[in-house]
Amino acid sequence: MNALNRILTILALALVSPWAQGQSFSLAPLPYAYDALAPVIDEQTMRIHHGRHHQAYLDNLNKAVTATPALAGLSIEALMTQISKTGEAVRNNGGGHWNHTFFWQSMTRPSQGGSPSPDLLAAITRDFGSLDQFKAAFKSIGLGRFGSGWVWLIVTTDGKLKVTATANQDNPLMDVVSERGQPLLGNDVWEHAYYLQYQNRRGDYLDAWWQVVDWTVVSTRYADAQKK
Repeated sequence: MNALNRILTILALALVSPWAQGQSFSLAPLPYAYDALAPVIDEQTMRIHHGRHHQAYLDNLNKAVTATPALAGLSIEALMTQISKTGEAVRNNGGGHWNHTFFWQSMTRPSQGGSPSPDLLAAITRDFGSLDQFKAAFKSIGLGRFGSGWVWLIVTTDGKLKVTATANQDNPLMDVVSERGQPLLGNDVWEHAYYLQYQNRRGDYLDAWWQVVDWTVVSTRYADAQKK
């Protein structure tokens, strides 16, 4: 290939690259098969949730970033921490992308998620009384989230564990929420996350969900948060 052809090839690749098309972010495959979380979360729900809902947030996020050159090149985490400066489109759709990516990574096949690490379990016991009491608090906050949103386990700025909830696609990293912190675990309580299987029984969904929580991932997040 001569020099001119090499230049033309580079230019062609640039024109079809994600950045050239304003596609800053892309949808990663799930870390498991669509049916892997059944019977806790059914295959159809996972296909729609990941392939349609998450994809829609990404498409709209990329449009918003493309329309705002100052945001180009920022990571999704950087966008979250300065979300008050980005506008509603990035807040809603960037939150949707970050939250769902975090959610997928928090789960594994039923009964394969292990248990909290000794350090995480000690912190849960310290701040909630026991693992069961933590789960009860998580369910209570999840049920109390009126309408759409998320329920989270976070590490607060003073190193304590706390269960919080956010509306819509907000998350605890954002500089617009009342209770900020480092998320360790989050559950989607938008109806599209569970309605095909559980209908209006959000409590049943929250109870069953513990079977697919990947405590190895959550424990690693806690260890990382302790280093910050």
